[in-house]
Amino acid sequence: MEKRSIKSPTDRLMVLVALTLAVTVMNATMFNIVLPEIRHEFKLSMSEVSWVSTTYLLVFAVGSVVYGKLADACRLKSLITFGFITFAAGSLVGMLSVSYGMVIAGRMLQAAGAAVIPAVSGIIPVRYVPSSTRGRALGITMTGGAVGSAAGPALAALLSSVVHWRLLFLLPVLTLLLLPLYYKYLQDDRQGRKVRMDWLGGGLLAGTIAMLLLFVTSVAPWTFIGFVLLMAALLLRITRAEEPFISPRLFSNRRYALGLGIVFMTTGIGYSLAFLTPTLLSELHGMGDGRAGWVLVPAAVLAAFLSKTGGRTADRKGNSFLFFLASTLYMICFLMMSSFSMGAQIFIALFLIFGTVGQAFMSISLTKTVSLALPKDQSGVGLGLMSMLNFVSGAVFASLYGRMVDQGIGSAWNPLMGEKGDEADTFSNIYLLLAVLMMAVVMIYAAGFMRRSKKLQNASSTG
Repeated sequence: MEKRSIKSPTDRLMVLVALTLAVTVMNATMFNIVLPEIRHEFKLSMSEVSWVSTTYLLVFAVGSVVYGKLADACRLKSLITFGFITFAAGSLVGMLSVSYGMVIAGRMLQAAGAAVIPAVSGIIPVRYVPSSTRGRALGITMTGGAVGSAAGPALAALLSSVVHWRLLFLLPVLTLLLLPLYYKYLQDDRQGRKVRMDWLGGGLLAGTIAMLLLFVTSVAPWTFIGFVLLMAALLLRITRAEEPFISPRLFSNRRYALGLGIVFMTTGIGYSLAFLTPTLLSELHGMGDGRAGWVLVPAAVLAAFLSKTGGRTADRKGNSFLFFLASTLYMICFLMMSSFSMGAQIFIALFLIFGTVGQAFMSISLTKTVSLALPKDQSGVGLGLMSMLNFVSGAVFASLYGRMVDQGIGSAWNPLMGEKGDEADTFSNIYLLLAVLMMAVVMIYAAGFMRRSKKLQNASSTG
């Protein structure tokens, strides 16, 4: 029976989405490995070369909302075609770059095209899979993200040691080979209706996010003032425009709004695994970037294998069960990292398995929870907004983690840590704080979703 379901057109479509998502995640992470080479070639400062990642993140975040909004009115085939062609065009610009400006332009074009992928990866399961089996479908697609996370840094390290870093731009061109398969499996006959895009509202959203990212990275007073002013203008536009870029009705949906808040917090908490671990291994264990990256690979590989199981668990035992399981894995990871961050690297790799698998399960649980809270006519923009929030959360929490490491957080709070030195104490305290913060998020989730989920399960079982 399982073999039949794997061969179904819907499952093949989910696998296709997973492959595309893997390429996108690899493209997003690969360039972090070669930033030193780009910096050296164009003689840039660290802050200047960081815009290779920052501009990609900004365009990617806003683009995911734009595609999500368009998906509520336009054919998915058309959006995917435009996105893939733009993705490939950006890759060619970057590969042929002769100046740093061309590199940035290539990355921005890549992001403008790649942003279609996180948008449709959430929308396709909602449109093509019933809610009773949607967790399994999301588990399949999340496998692609986990594979991309594991393969991206390793592949970049391997290729950059053999070929020039510009050839990393070629990988997204492979997505064009997947386009005919989308036309084969997407039964998307929607003719589409004319949609009035609120470009002013979209521009204000982009400006607000840009100012927020600048503020959390620079803490300059003018960036905070700019953020407040743009946010006020965005809120005014949302309430005054006839067809605003983001409808206020979305936020009147309490379950959706609460879901977004929990997504923001859990994404930021989970981002510590990828952001803090390489720094910990470098600062406390003296490992180079390449070796440190390999410590993360086993956890990402195992998360990829278990994502499908997590999806089935959400379908069989409910979103709440998977959420609490993911939260437990998170807290085990953080408590172990807080207590034994100076232990052997093999133990750190083992601790990361708990956290990374928990991260995959958390993503499946919350994506399904948020999708069920949205009406179908708002699923595109609603899930696009959630995708955007993931990237904003990562940027905000990364800045907070960086400041904590730079400034230190006093002596160790964890009695199991002992006296290991200021840097070790700081990492231990951060992980302990994350465990406590995760416990607070669990309490918020239980108050907002658990009772409702039980009622729905009882109603479905009696019906």
